[in-house]
Parts: sequence; C-alpha cells; structure tokens
Amino acid sequence: MPVADSTVLGLTAVIVAVTEEVPRVLVVRRMTHNLATPEQRDATAGLDSLPFGPFAAERDRTLEQGLRRWVEEQTGLPLRYVEQLYTFGDRYRDPRELEGGARVVTVGYMALVQEAPLSGSGAAEWHDWYDYFPWEDWRDGKPDILTRLITPALRRWVAAAPDSAAAAKRAERVSTTFAEEELWDTERVLERYELLYSAGLVEEARRDRAIRARLGLALDSAQLDEPELAAALGTPMAQDNRRILAVALGRMRGKLKYRPLVFELLPAQFTLFRLQRTVEALSGVQLHKQNFRRLVLAGGLVEATGAQEARTGGRPAELHRFRRDVLRERVAAGVGLPMVRMVD
Repeated sequence: MPVADSTVLGLTAVIVAVTEEVPRVLVVRRMTHNLATPEQRDATAGLDSLPFGPFAAERDRTLEQGLRRWVEEQTGLPLRYVEQLYTFGDRYRDPRELEGGARVVTVGYMALVQEAPLSGSGAAEWHDWYDYFPWEDWRDGKPDILTRLITPALRRWVAAAPDSAAAAKRAERVSTTFAEEELWDTERVLERYELLYSAGLVEEARRDRAIRARLGLALDSAQLDEPELAAALGTPMAQDNRRILAVALGRMRGKLKYRPLVFELLPAQFTLFRLQRTVEALSGVQLHKQNFRRLVLAGGLVEATGAQEARTGGRPAELHRFRRDVLRERVAAGVGLPMVRMVD
C-alpha cells in the first residue's frame, strides 16, 4: 500500500441556518484550491461538499481567520458566530492518500447564521440537513425510514456476523444507538451515522469500499452490500463531510440545553412560536408548547419588546428578544431540551 509522506492542514465549515422551520446547511459544488478533488472542481459533477480550503500559514494569522476567508470566497457569506468542532484526521479520509497522496487533516468549525443570498466561487447552495440524515427528524413521529428500511437492514447485519460473540456486540451497538422511542438520544447523531457506515449501509461506505477494491486493497468483511438501500439513506457527501456534519448536528443539539446558541439563528425580535419552531427544527423533536414557554420565560432567556407581529387574520403575536443579561446571571442558559417529548 502506498504511504503518504506528507500531511496538509485544511479548514472545514458547517454553516447552519433555520429558515421557515427548515434547518439548513450550506454546501458548495465547486472548489478551485489545490486540495480539491477533480470532482469538486466541476460544479456539475461533484457531490455536496462543506466549504473547505487549505490553511495558508503565511497568509492567515489564525485558523479561524483562514476559515472565514475561505467561506467568504466560496459563498460570499461573512460569518459571525463561529466555534471549533473537532479535528478530523483519520487515515484515508481523502481517498487520494490510498494512492500515495498527502494525508489531509482538517479542523472543523460550526457557524450559525441567518440565511442570506449567496455568491462567490463555490456554486453554493442551502440544503435541508435532514436530506443527509432522514432518520434524525422525529417532529412528526418516528421516521418511516427507520421502521421500513434501517431496522430490518441492521437485523440483517447482526445476523451476518461471523460468530455469536460478534453478533452480540453488533446487537448491543444497534440497541444503544438506534434505541426505541423512549430511549432515543437526539445527540447521538455521529454514532448512528458511523454505525450505518460500519454496516456498509450508506453510500460513502460503498464508495470507499469500491476505491479499495479498485486498488486491490483488503475490504471490510463486516459490511453489507445493498446499493438500493444505500441510495435511500440520505444524500451522500464528498469524502467524510457527512461525518463532519453529523458531529455538528450532535454538538448543536447538546448545546441547546445549556447555551443560548439558538438566538444566533433568529432576528433581533421574534415570537415565542418562532423560537419554539426553530428549536424543534434543530432538535428534530416536537416540544410541549406550554412547558417550553414556561421554561424560557421563567429562565429569563427572553423579554417582551412591547411590539406585536402583524398577522393576516387571527390574534397578533407578541414579539420578544433575547435577554443578554442572562449570560451574566447563569452558568447554563439553554432552552431546556429535557422538556422535549416524542410524538406518538
């Protein structure tokens, strides 16, 4: 197997917005830098990619400064709130490493914005993030794709284990990751995606397997090969970008409980209904209206502005704003997702 003799550092952005109750992520279809794959250089041929570029140490004083520059160049979008997610450096995350190319390590960031028109060199587009993780959206109850496709496929994967001990390990992993409704953990997005990858059920697993087969390398015998199912399990992304997106979604859902990040996605004034719908869009579950409002108001997270939102018909809704003093008053100032209930 060829061994890469160099490592390069990249910067990747997960840019999130919520528009009309749809959680959206910004993807690009074209890149021109020297880390772009041939497909990423052609907007008509490539897969969805997160905004990404190499870190230029001679040009950018900090990693975040480099990230902001690449994002604005590729999307035309200036960023406000940005936080570092994780460093992704698994061997062969860029498949060109299998053929002796450099090992590409990327530092992932999450940025929260309000959706805006796009420009720049990347042929950028806003996409619903549940297009990539359709099993994560429980707002209308348990997703049909779980019952109809994923659960039966995971049973086949357990049954295909080489021995009883391996089958037991697989079964335990399935039962804890894809738990029943009352035990479903909204934050375990990455674990669920990685399990589907390990089982060979998502398109990225099939793509990576095909690359290894082409190069005459050993294949993962634990994986199933079900192309029709893989095509149904969400939109694939370039390289390991869907894994990076899964990390961001899990991080966002966790932080909703103790940090007021959701207000970065809202205008300065908003209704409590819009606030609730935004939290529901991000968490993927429906909230109990009265309990949610009681928690938000009692916790001092918002304050009334005295203004009302004009509506066509019906009673006008009172407008609120984020009460920033809460940041000095409380260590944890989230919207309290323990109040979430699953929809029957």
